[in-house]
Amino acid sequence: MSGGQPLPIPRTETGSRVPAWRDAPDLARDPEQVPDPAVTPVPEALRAEIEDLMTRYPDPRSASIPALAAAQRLHGWVSPEAFRQVGCVMRLTPAYLVAVASFYDMLDLEPRGRRRVYVCTNISCSLRGGRELLTQLQDAVGDAADVQVRGFECLGACDIAPMASVDGVYVGPIEADEVDDLAKQIIDGSDPLPAKQLIKRASADTVASQPLSDPAAAAGGGAGDGGGDSEPVSAPPTEPSSAQNGLENETDAPDVAGGEA
Repeated sequence: MSGGQPLPIPRTETGSRVPAWRDAPDLARDPEQVPDPAVTPVPEALRAEIEDLMTRYPDPRSASIPALAAAQRLHGWVSPEAFRQVGCVMRLTPAYLVAVASFYDMLDLEPRGRRRVYVCTNISCSLRGGRELLTQLQDAVGDAADVQVRGFECLGACDIAPMASVDGVYVGPIEADEVDDLAKQIIDGSDPLPAKQLIKRASADTVASQPLSDPAAAAGGGAGDGGGDSEPVSAPPTEPSSAQNGLENETDAPDVAGGEA
């Protein structure tokens, strides 16, 4: 809200709040085929990543979204070449992959900037100045090369509103006097507002920020004190337990039924 009046909601020329289909289909075009590996060069690192992703799902086609995201990281956007490369490895047509990619807002079908900054504009953030933050940050970043700053319907971090995602790093709450610093960090490619990053906030879960490969995380945590750094879980002691000490055989056990101590 600004001055007690609701801010105008930006809409596309179609009247929608989100982009719509603009290009009419070419009905005379031949159906696309699965790209031929013989004439479709695929970078080995991308091929290996896609093949690994395909092994993680019962239906390999379910890897389409992360595979397209991997191609986007390589090319900067999901280009026609990226569609062909992913289709070649997954044995899918580019048309199938376009149908998938066009549904998801974080897969860019045109060059928009490799550094992706999303400012949450949904209800919680809007009530705390999210739309003003979006305008201020867009103005501060300006026409910096290879950077996109745009609104996002919900980033699911209402407790740090108003907030933004900078290449997947959640930062917030963002104050008006922090916008210029944040814009400079975005343009420079440096760490955005380190003191405001969600991942660096204290958590009651002692393994919340640890990689799954961490021995402590794999064992369900090693530090049971509710805070501090977790240490790797050591092997359990091998000495006899208290149940074994002094009770070498059944005759040494107390006669519970008879009340004998």
